[in-house]
Amino acid sequence: MHAKQTLEKFEELAGLYERQLERYDMEQLTRSPEKNEWSLGQMYVHLIQSALHMHLRHIESCREPGQQASNETAGSKTEEGLAVFALGALPPIRIRVPASRAYTPSQPESKQQLTEGLQEVVRRMRQIEPELDSIPLSRTAAHPRLGALNAKEWFSLIEMHYRHHLRQKERLDVFLGAE
Repeated sequence: MHAKQTLEKFEELAGLYERQLERYDMEQLTRSPEKNEWSLGQMYVHLIQSALHMHLRHIESCREPGQQASNETAGSKTEEGLAVFALGALPPIRIRVPASRAYTPSQPESKQQLTEGLQEVVRRMRQIEPELDSIPLSRTAAHPRLGALNAKEWFSLIEMHYRHHLRQKERLDVFLGAE
């Protein structure tokens, strides 16, 4: 898929997430199904923060001359990374990470915070999309599970990540009775 198509698909997804925010009140957005499971609001915060502070940041780092993946898989994807990009999607599995201050997203302060965050991700993606072709594919940044990704792959990963979390959103909608 070309970056322009990826951007269009992402804009559709971000729009869906934003429109559906209207369905929830803050109590619903912050209610968790179980003690160590994220609320719907935390999932939204995760999507916004990972795009802004991980994915887009790595695209920026790929712009830098001499940028190369800095782990043991420097310059290559892991088997999981190869599979993800061959499929064009993250696997339909639940990924559970132990709760921690570093990884567990905070509860949202307001629906406006989430709306503005989604809009900021869209704005940044629109801004960077036309520049992707000028970033050499040899410039990569390491993803902890997928290995070395170039700027276009990091860009595509944002859309895949938002699509992946639709399954979690569906589970949370059932829990909230907001199907």
